[in-house]
Amino acid sequence: MEKIICNVPDDIRELLDTEAARINNVGFIEKDPVQFPREFSRLEDIEIVALLSAAVAWGNRKMICNDIRKMLALMDNEPYKYVMDKGYEGLNPDLNIHRTMFAGHLAHFLRGLRFIYKKYGSLDEFSNQIGAGSDEAPAWNLVREIQKVLLLENKGEICNRCLPFNFKDSALKRFNMALRWLVRDDGIVDMGVWRSIPKSKLFIPLDVHVGNISRELGLLSRKANDRKSVVELTEVLRSLRPDDPCIYDYALFGIGVEGKSVR
Repeated sequence: MEKIICNVPDDIRELLDTEAARINNVGFIEKDPVQFPREFSRLEDIEIVALLSAAVAWGNRKMICNDIRKMLALMDNEPYKYVMDKGYEGLNPDLNIHRTMFAGHLAHFLRGLRFIYKKYGSLDEFSNQIGAGSDEAPAWNLVREIQKVLLLENKGEICNRCLPFNFKDSALKRFNMALRWLVRDDGIVDMGVWRSIPKSKLFIPLDVHVGNISRELGLLSRKANDRKSVVELTEVLRSLRPDDPCIYDYALFGIGVEGKSVR
């Protein structure tokens, strides 16, 4: 991976630290999709709900949370049991889950998860077995390997609704967000239930807002919100906090959204 040369001004670093501390608090949880995996205590349930909640996390936050709640109700709020009992096979594939995601897409994804749970016991162990934590790009490594399983369990059918299939260019925004939930362990918002990936190896969940704010702050030079931009931005933030660059995801999310001026 190309090394990014970083020189973040002191005032920008102070702004990032202040905003990260402001947003990363328990009050953030109740309006964010992270609330749903936090409702469970069993690792398998947490993993499944984290990935599914992140997979539908695009659009209006209130709508996202309402649709996640409905999706969990389909599973009788027992996601791991639902997956292992193949409850998804009884769904009408045309049932709408969230925006352009339907029950057919959900079933495609859960078939692959069921295989992983049967063979590895948890997604964390699957991640460990494929060496995701030692890879320079754990999220992309993991998505590539999960998609291999999905292809096998769905007779070669390709579906990119829950996970992207473009490993070369995709920013993997929603998957990187799920990893932040599962890996970061400061005990505030993120859950820190995984051991296979260190938080120092996480990458920023890059969307349009985070990209625009990062450019205004001088943290990102590229115009596209793609994988190269994720790497560039995360390397800059890693220069500030080598052990935990994604703490600044809270700052970049919060600046502008809640009326805070960039400068």
